[in-house]
Amino acid sequence: MLQMDQDLSVKLVIVLIPGLEDTRKFEENVPISAFPAPRDESLTHARAKTRRLLLSCAMELYDGGVFPSITELAAHAQVSRATAYRYFPTQSALISAVVAKSLGPILEWRPQDNDALKRIHQLLAFAYPQMERHEGALRAALQLSLQQWANATPGEKFVRGNRKRLLKLAVEPLQNKLPAEALQRVIHAFSLIYGSEVFLVLKDIWGLELDNIQDVTQWMAKAIIRQAEEDASAGG
Repeated sequence: MLQMDQDLSVKLVIVLIPGLEDTRKFEENVPISAFPAPRDESLTHARAKTRRLLLSCAMELYDGGVFPSITELAAHAQVSRATAYRYFPTQSALISAVVAKSLGPILEWRPQDNDALKRIHQLLAFAYPQMERHEGALRAALQLSLQQWANATPGEKFVRGNRKRLLKLAVEPLQNKLPAEALQRVIHAFSLIYGSEVFLVLKDIWGLELDNIQDVTQWMAKAIIRQAEEDASAGG
């Protein structure tokens, strides 16, 4: 049995009962420091602060065109390798966290109109500037995904993909206007004008700036919807 004294010690009461007739009791004061301290909120706060530091340093490096290893991130953040690996045990875990932080706002996009063309225009206008601001994280995610595919890396994978959900939101107004097969074809076509690969193709191969990327992809969106509506009117 443990009893707390006011002098921050613990009175350890030991009762030995070899038999009911022979009961002996010993008491000993033991310093409270002899027992492990309970985990409190300050530790949780400290861990969260360290994780924010590592994530901030990682985003700084990625945005500067540097794709750090966990060891390099630890050096940049001036923490031990063990600490960095505790928060981000794999490259996939690190990049997933960076992408979630930098490109996460795209996933929160919600349509503002009940018109499919306006919705896809809004999505493009919202998402591509965010991709441009965090191009380094975008490229790191694509690089890791391709490496894992090429090497058939076992274990944890960097999981990509919210494109399907966002594009389904964009085409919702067409659900009662197009047959299911035609609607799915529109979604497939939209996936060729929205996404990180499209952004980088237009930027790297054609040297387009953000305004031009927006112009080309929105022009293509108009053509896709117009063709789908024409096909539906013609019974195609």
